[in-house]
Amino acid sequence: MRPAILVIDMIHEFVHGRLKSPDAESIVPNIKKILSKAREAGIPIIYLCDKHYPFDHELKIWGEHALYDSPENKIIDELKPGDKDIVLYKRNYSGFRDTGLLNVLHDLGVDTVILTGIHTHICVLHTAWDAFYYGFNIIIVRDVVAAFSRDDHEYALKYMEKIYGAKILGSKEVIDLLEGIQKK
Repeated sequence: MRPAILVIDMIHEFVHGRLKSPDAESIVPNIKKILSKAREAGIPIIYLCDKHYPFDHELKIWGEHALYDSPENKIIDELKPGDKDIVLYKRNYSGFRDTGLLNVLHDLGVDTVILTGIHTHICVLHTAWDAFYYGFNIIIVRDVVAAFSRDDHEYALKYMEKIYGAKILGSKEVIDLLEGIQKK
């Protein structure tokens, strides 16, 4: 397995702003643990962040959010990227659409994506969908993704597991998995 960690939309808008998940702040400590272990193991970390123009299609549904030059599209301080981490910006739900993510993953030799972040039922789900169609193995970390509601969260986890074959693991299991990679 050659994994990469994808940190999806852990920006001010979705953690502290108008479109925040009620559970957003509670997932931050476990994301930090996973990122720390990934850095120790030399596993790539890629941040995927909403960054919209005022005319983007998605704004018709959600209203203005994470606009291009606003503080809302900045990654939260607690999860500040490291020097070797990659930050890509997206204008759609999926982290693969028009971001260069697919090329980055291929260039890094990645075959497995480990998804963390916000919102389980929107951007995490759509990123998983594209990962599935591009042939990646998918791991969703149950306690480091969050949605607008527990029902949305649970629905999306079940859907990704059933339809995309995603493995749904806890953060402790993922940390153990990353330690195993580190030892090789």
